[in-house]
Amino acid sequence: MQDVFDYVFKELEISIREIGYGDASINKKMKTYVNSLYSILEKIENWENLKTNNKNQILESFFNYEGDLNKLIKYFDKYSIFLKKNSFNSFLNGVINLKI
Repeated sequence: MQDVFDYVFKELEISIREIGYGDASINKKMKTYVNSLYSILEKIENWENLKTNNKNQILESFFNYEGDLNKLIKYFDKYSIFLKKNSFNSFLNGVINLKI
C-alpha cells in the first residue's frame, strides 16, 4: 500500500513540475494536496454509515458544483460495494477476474 501511496504522490509532483512551478511552489502545493487528501479521507471514513444528507454536505465541501450531487453519491456507494467484492490484488498486474 505504501508503494501505491508513494506512486500517486510522485506522479502528482511530476504533474505539478510539468505545469511549470518551481521547487518552492511544488513543496507548498504538495503540502496543500496531502492535507486535502487526509481531510477527505477523515470525512469519508464511515461513508457507508452516513445518511445521504451528510454525504451531500461532504461532497459540497470539496466540490464547487451547484447541481444535484445524488448521482455522485450513488456512484460512490456502488463503487464502494464493488471494491468490497474484489481484493486489492485483483487490480494489480492485469488480473482480470473481477466480481462485478
